[in-house]
Amino acid sequence: MTVNKRKHGPLARDAMAYVLAGGRGSRLMELTDKRAKPAVYFGGKSRIIDFALSNAMNSGIRRMAVATQYMAHSLIRHLQRGWNFMRPERNESFDILPASQRLTEGNWYAGTTDAVYQNLDTIEFADTEYIVVLAGDHIYKMDYELMLQQHVDSGADVTVGCLEIPRKDGTEFGIMNVGENDLIIDFVEKPADPPPMPGNPDKCLASMGIYVFQTKFLVEQLRRDAADPNSSRDFGKDLIPYLVKNGKAVAHRFSSSCVRSSLEGKAYWRDVGTLDAYWEANIDLTDVVPALDLYDNEWPIWTYGEVVPPAKFVHDTEGRRGQAITSLISGGCIISGSLLRRTLLFTGVRVNSYGTLEEAVILPFANIGRNARLSRVIIDRGVTIPEGLVVGEDPEYDAKRFRRTENGVCLITQPMIERLQNE
Repeated sequence: MTVNKRKHGPLARDAMAYVLAGGRGSRLMELTDKRAKPAVYFGGKSRIIDFALSNAMNSGIRRMAVATQYMAHSLIRHLQRGWNFMRPERNESFDILPASQRLTEGNWYAGTTDAVYQNLDTIEFADTEYIVVLAGDHIYKMDYELMLQQHVDSGADVTVGCLEIPRKDGTEFGIMNVGENDLIIDFVEKPADPPPMPGNPDKCLASMGIYVFQTKFLVEQLRRDAADPNSSRDFGKDLIPYLVKNGKAVAHRFSSSCVRSSLEGKAYWRDVGTLDAYWEANIDLTDVVPALDLYDNEWPIWTYGEVVPPAKFVHDTEGRRGQAITSLISGGCIISGSLLRRTLLFTGVRVNSYGTLEEAVILPFANIGRNARLSRVIIDRGVTIPEGLVVGEDPEYDAKRFRRTENGVCLITQPMIERLQNE
């Protein structure tokens, strides 16, 4: 067991945030054909990865590294543009770590632990006392300083961030049983029959993919794991279960460190890993009082802000009036004589005249043609919607042309539009 000594001052100043951002997110279908899941747009101007990085920044962590792999170009470009303000003269660092031929013959990370192991030189060069390993593909606000404090005070070898979820959803997560003082006594990755929480048979404790270690201890464990021919090189499948059996693993409950403004009633955490979940989380932001407060200046979500002019609404004649109701409109957008209801427009979207958009999530620089009627849609970046296109009124016809979910949400990409025009 590691011996942690409580230090004076913020522990985050002596910690590195190591973000695992290599996953595709295949359940997002064509939305991740050209970008990794952490690079997917969210909330009008951000990317999904901005939430984990912003949590680290707001928690006081000033050394960060991001391991990338699948379709990394879009993600790397975003990180270079939006997160390049760290300064080494202030003892800060920000490293982007694409999968490359380093310690092994292969060019890819073999698993989540391998994505850290192959970059031990970067970790050791940072020379921090603690390391916070993060998944880069969830939407939430959390103060990692509080988790670091629990880790040190409990004397844990590893502290695992967890949250309560419905038991029926536990098959997609690492699930843990905890005993006294939240000591983890069992950890199972994606079980077919998730074990319930004591006294609450409908809920289970799920791993958030957030782990805190003392850096030297993690380095030792990664080397041990790399030397094990039976390991699948994964935190949830290998390293965490090993430490549950052979060390001291402690659960950290999200409810004790989640960040909420005065307008947020409940702890907010979302895995926007399916088209339905992604659409719903974005559309929910248009509510009068949304579950996630993006207007909280005390916990900002940092990102790359493109230099664009203000949003513009034009035309004011009957049947051709630019207006948006219960909607979020980003900079650079022009709403020209169309009606928007419960819609989210990302940067630089153009909506031409005589159309209606309802419950639509429109990614940057899409162009919506005249007389279009679109409802319950996700439109990918840069898509040109032809004049008069109607989506959301004929389920069978929609399913033949576009990617339609069981809940009736249609994803529209440019290749889909081109196939439609070539028919």
